[in-house]
Amino acid sequence: MLRILLGANLLVAAAALLLAPRLEDWPQRLVELATWCEPLLLSTLGLLALGRDWLWRLRPRAGQALVLLLVMAQALLFFDFWRFMGLIEGGWGAALRAALLAAAATLPLLLYFSLRARAFSPAVAEARLQALTARIRPHFLFNSLNAVLSLIRQDPRRAETALEELADLFRALMRDARNLSPLSDEIALCRQYLGLEKLRLGERLKVEWDIVDVPDDALVPPLMLQPLLENAVYHGIEPGEGSGTIHIGFSRQGDAMVAELTNPCPPGQGHHAGNRMALANIRERLDLYYDLEARLESSEQNGTYRVRITLPLRRPLP
Repeated sequence: MLRILLGANLLVAAAALLLAPRLEDWPQRLVELATWCEPLLLSTLGLLALGRDWLWRLRPRAGQALVLLLVMAQALLFFDFWRFMGLIEGGWGAALRAALLAAAATLPLLLYFSLRARAFSPAVAEARLQALTARIRPHFLFNSLNAVLSLIRQDPRRAETALEELADLFRALMRDARNLSPLSDEIALCRQYLGLEKLRLGERLKVEWDIVDVPDDALVPPLMLQPLLENAVYHGIEPGEGSGTIHIGFSRQGDAMVAELTNPCPPGQGHHAGNRMALANIRERLDLYYDLEARLESSEQNGTYRVRITLPLRRPLP
């Protein structure tokens, strides 16, 4: 709906620019056109939202034709109403012209959504998700094995236990990345990973968990937090002197869930290439799973690096 509103209003702005005799008259012309177009646009969006489930059952071409007919019928009804109220003048020729203009504005939007649907078809999206997840796993394996190798001479028994934990982790990582996973599984995987890192860093690594009003069965993308935790350890804890604390929090805000991760950022240790890659990876996977419903924000302030992920709260179907 946001894309439709933006696209339609951009077309109105372009039409106002063409119709304005002078550039300084453009804002006034835009307001005049918007006065006529916005009621038609909003009412059409309301009808499409009401008939969404029924429209999804139609073939794409039939659905697009029906949307065009609906827009034209709405334009005719609004034109007739405005003429009845004495706001405009004109016969059926003018009404037909208004309907054709409404269809001409709708057609590019339908074409855009058709092209977008092909670009984000299930097969393409699944392939991209698998590729993005595969980029994380080798890096994760390399760093986890290094953590275990550092223990082999010092504490062979603990190293053996760590390898068993690593095997459990990779069993979880072999799950299908196309499906959302329960939050409890994501938290368990992160705890196991942090446990492996604690073998190397000992008391230097401190972790705080804060989960408020978020159900354990809430569905999240797999490997949503682990790459961020990995960067927090390698860019925030390891280069610093003394101990550092990684804080992971989950909270609920209406129909959305917020995950926030903070870690120290030592002076002179910026979150550069590795961190940008992890953020770009997760941001792209959020786009594939949620489109515009999710967002990822990061900031650095007063020696603390913060990543905040907001996504819709989804739970398994009963």
